[in-house]
Amino acid sequence: MRRSITKKAVDLLTFPFRALLLFHRDRFGLSSLASERFDYVAGEVTGYCLDVGCGRHNRFVSEYLNGNGRGVDVFPYEGLTEDNVVLDLTHFPFEDESFETVTFIANLNHCPRSQRDIELAEAFRVLKPGGRIVVTMGSPWAEVAVHQVVWLYDKILGTNLDMDSERGMGEEEEYFLLDSEIRQRLARAGFSRIRKIRFWTQWGLNQLFAGEKEILRDVQPTRSLTNVAG
Repeated sequence: MRRSITKKAVDLLTFPFRALLLFHRDRFGLSSLASERFDYVAGEVTGYCLDVGCGRHNRFVSEYLNGNGRGVDVFPYEGLTEDNVVLDLTHFPFEDESFETVTFIANLNHCPRSQRDIELAEAFRVLKPGGRIVVTMGSPWAEVAVHQVVWLYDKILGTNLDMDSERGMGEEEEYFLLDSEIRQRLARAGFSRIRKIRFWTQWGLNQLFAGEKEILRDVQPTRSLTNVAG
């Protein structure tokens, strides 16, 4: 469900509290960090969407896009079906130009470093011309801090909040990516008009990057006219 202006204002004022206590599920009438990310990304989605690294229960597609999309992940998280789990994200099991939007929500840093360009190139391939990619990433210190807080919760309280610990972190995964790397990799994959949008209800400590697959227009060759004297 999308947030109202009033809800956003309350979320802005309560961000420190939410950052320490509300990670994946809403409580006390406040938005969790995950729900907040989904809300911002949903505002950038157009048409049928592929959510790469969808996580538990395929929440973004099912709850924020009303099922208008497909979530995929390499790990069989709780609530995922066989249609959601794929063996290899370096080759998406979809035809060219199948989606209007592709999203990587808080997970491009978990793509192995050597495969990031390949996965983004696959995102470009399955997008229709004029389609859009959306990538979210927190600021470096915020990403590290949240990961540590969630890890402590699971360690001390016996909860299961940290999906990274559940799946395991590979050698080529990282806690965050710098803005410059995200922009460069998106550009290398072929995306243009890349823009950054900060999450103001998270005090600018999280943001998304949106890029477009440009529509190529046919260019008619210019013909020179030569006057021939008769």
